[in-house]
Amino acid sequence: MVEYWGSETQKAVENFPVSGERVPASVIRWLGRIKSAAATANAELGMLDGEIARRVAAAADEIGAGQHGDQFPVDIFQTGSGTSTNMNVNEVIAHLAGNGVHANDHVNLGQSSNDVFPTAVHLAALEMATTSLIPSLRSLHESLAAKSIEFADLAKAGRTHLMDAVPITLGQEFGAFAQQMQLGIERVEGSIARVSAVPLGGTAVGSGLNTHPDFARRVLELLVRRTGIEAVEPVDRFEAQASRDALVELSGVLKVIAVSLTKIANDIALLASGPRAGLGEITLPELQKGSSIMPGKVNPVLAEVVLQVAAQVIGNDTAITIGGMQGNFQLNVRVPLIARNLLGSMQILATATSLFSERCVAGIGANTARLAWLADNTLASATVLNPIVGYDAATEIVRRAQDDQISLVDAAREFGLDDALIEDRLNSRRIARGNQVD
Repeated sequence: MVEYWGSETQKAVENFPVSGERVPASVIRWLGRIKSAAATANAELGMLDGEIARRVAAAADEIGAGQHGDQFPVDIFQTGSGTSTNMNVNEVIAHLAGNGVHANDHVNLGQSSNDVFPTAVHLAALEMATTSLIPSLRSLHESLAAKSIEFADLAKAGRTHLMDAVPITLGQEFGAFAQQMQLGIERVEGSIARVSAVPLGGTAVGSGLNTHPDFARRVLELLVRRTGIEAVEPVDRFEAQASRDALVELSGVLKVIAVSLTKIANDIALLASGPRAGLGEITLPELQKGSSIMPGKVNPVLAEVVLQVAAQVIGNDTAITIGGMQGNFQLNVRVPLIARNLLGSMQILATATSLFSERCVAGIGANTARLAWLADNTLASATVLNPIVGYDAATEIVRRAQDDQISLVDAAREFGLDDALIEDRLNSRRIARGNQVD
């Protein structure tokens, strides 16, 4: 392999042989796009020779398009500002741009690793949020919402504390799942405005030393025009450079989504448990053999994938939180760590939710007979008798049904309640609709 990088990249390769894991490709691509726009802006502002700017921009555009991926060997666990990777990109672009182009004087003009590297991370996160994560969450929301409509009239036993509770409908249960995903989407969308404020233009410490006052604005305008990803100048450049709070916030949102997915995936796996020794209220698509020894076994494999992904996202958030604390004075120096974990979380969340939506949720079926039996036989339905006979008497009816292993209807009849009243009050579909008792 021909090496396009220079001495600073080589030093970093030798200094940081830590994990064998490189900086995310999306960050490298955004560094290329930023440096292309920077060269163009600097030429327009009279800061850079036009011919050199054209060659730098052309070379940087190749990086932005994902070319030369083997030229970025620096480990993700490197200097906390991302300086090594910024210099790596500068050196490769200078090599590609040809004679007379200097990595620092030309490619890095108007920039510092301290502002350009975190800007690339912010832009990579924005791109992934808008083009991958949010669409995947919407897909899962739509699948769950479709099931809530499909199952709208199917009464079933509710459960609280893992114990029988008054009936609800299966549609209501899936509607709650859908709403969790809708709120997750809104949480991501709500954090985007703050992630969109990038530190570009602050150079070393936020003061903008050695850069044209219109540089950042021009670069961001070019980037928006070329990519469609919206980014803006921050209210306070010193804050934007000293902290990575917006990325910590976005990671916290991902953690909340992971918590929601844990609830949903666990519930779906439990609802499908069985088919005979579990709840058996729903069926899942049979994607593969569930056991190498037990024939015919169907496991909730995609629910298990989602649960593992959610655990990883929550773990990543812990590392990001700690990284966010390391903003000593004018610079956060844990940006590579934050980038690795944030972009990794977004990628696996997007992929897992898409798979869960398409290959699991969309194919869920309802075991109507089982649902009806459980809805009609949950002893918690005695709750609707409270206004008629009182809480204590209703408790006696429940105990009689449980002790004698008879239905709640039969126990109420033995207690002396009128058949018409029993049929009206203990109708599981009526209870599931939440109608108030007269």
